[in-house]
Amino acid sequence: MKMASLSYLMVSLGGLVLFLVLGSLLLVPYPIGTTIHTYFDDTVNSSKLVLTTGNGDQTLIEGHQEINAHVTPDNSLSGSNLETPVSSSGVNGTADVTDKNLQSVISLQVAANDTREENKEKARTNSVIPSIDVKRTLPGDSGIADRKSDDSNRATSPRTKPTISAVTGDEIKTMSDDSGCDLYHGSWFYDPSGPLYTNNTCPIITQTHNCQGNGRPDGEYEYWRWKPSRCDLPRFETKKFLELMRGKTLAFIGDSLARNQMESMLCILWQVEVPKTRANRILQRYYFNSTSTMIVRIWSSWLVHQTSERFEFAPEGIVKLHLDTPDKNVMKFFPNFDVIVISSGHWFTRQSDSSPPMKVNNIKAFEISVETILTSLVTHPNYTGLTILRSYSPAYYETGAWNFGGSCTGKVKPLVPGELVENNTTSVKHRKQVTGFDSAIKKKTNKSKLKLMDITEAFSYRHDGHPGPYTKRGPDGRPTSLDCLHWCLPGPVDTWNELLLEIIQREIDLKYQVA
Repeated sequence: MKMASLSYLMVSLGGLVLFLVLGSLLLVPYPIGTTIHTYFDDTVNSSKLVLTTGNGDQTLIEGHQEINAHVTPDNSLSGSNLETPVSSSGVNGTADVTDKNLQSVISLQVAANDTREENKEKARTNSVIPSIDVKRTLPGDSGIADRKSDDSNRATSPRTKPTISAVTGDEIKTMSDDSGCDLYHGSWFYDPSGPLYTNNTCPIITQTHNCQGNGRPDGEYEYWRWKPSRCDLPRFETKKFLELMRGKTLAFIGDSLARNQMESMLCILWQVEVPKTRANRILQRYYFNSTSTMIVRIWSSWLVHQTSERFEFAPEGIVKLHLDTPDKNVMKFFPNFDVIVISSGHWFTRQSDSSPPMKVNNIKAFEISVETILTSLVTHPNYTGLTILRSYSPAYYETGAWNFGGSCTGKVKPLVPGELVENNTTSVKHRKQVTGFDSAIKKKTNKSKLKLMDITEAFSYRHDGHPGPYTKRGPDGRPTSLDCLHWCLPGPVDTWNELLLEIIQREIDLKYQVA
């Protein structure tokens, strides 16, 4: 009897030890209190992280752990006070954030001017020209905007010619075909055939980007085309593009430079077919009936979720960004899209509100936002499309920022290699953007494709392609601002759509090869 009791005691103790060992092993990877946060979760923790800009202006961040950051001011910052205002006090940050699942909110001072700029974008979305009903619709329709173009009201000007990834492609940053052609390294050459459209043959050019219509006297900037070093970049073939996109939707998502590229695309397509248009508060759409092709734009200045509600010391009316939550307007519609072009960057270089010392700076916040939006696309189970991240577009405010005497006036030709001076802000933004891109690729789980359209180096030579002083005029007849951020239409930005068509063509060719 004693032996039986002893055996029972030994078995019980052994079971208890085994239970404790197994329990401790389970608690190591999943400690008590751990929560799993995905990019689709709306909740954000409340511990504070804080941003500050180089001149002492600050930006609030909240997140789940303290992160140290060192900030180096960048006095060469360039920007614009037009549709995409940019601060003159941005930073070249060196913050190191090791936590890849950073849950954070960045609070930027946008209470007055920036709110007006976002309202302008919403007004543009609701004011598209020639409007008729669209047979093919997307969710969320809320009315049709009706406004016909009036060529007599648009400025005209004489136009004289100037005298002078692996095989699958998932992890490749320089889009190369089997011949080793790199689309993003090459040079600009003069093409006497000129642009595919003029400011007089496209009725949808934003007024400030209509350089010829606004009186710009030179026109050579329209005649330069990009030539990759080891291959040719074909001129845009409109009918070919529409056929490749038959029954598909192309979406431009992002800031005013996304609109700049979309208008370039529409101007090119307009020469062979006038689209039907429809818009609501979120979506602006153009439908090409011949091939059932839809062009869509979604305004998203930050690419992540934003709110203006009060948070701790950041008052109501100041925009707070949830850096780990993608823009809900984008998430609502993107599974319907076949090709998505992402554009962002300049809104992250701006003044911020006064708050405690920062822990993550504006530049790091930009990297996180890129990773967040791309990860949300490449991990969504219902998205199988092609996502293209268009890299940071250089701005040219020489001898000062946009509001401190900076100018791109008098530039009429592309720079030659020996004339190019590196812009530190552009370099840092580009590097952070690529880092966010690489991080998203590593998290990819669905059948979609992710590409980088790396235009930054090539467009660093095109200081001649901006509207400059040929924008809006004040009562005294002088320009109200200098736009050295956006691109004239027609102009260098048309090259982005030549690259876009080439990427789409290569992707289709690759599918045929695999099949």
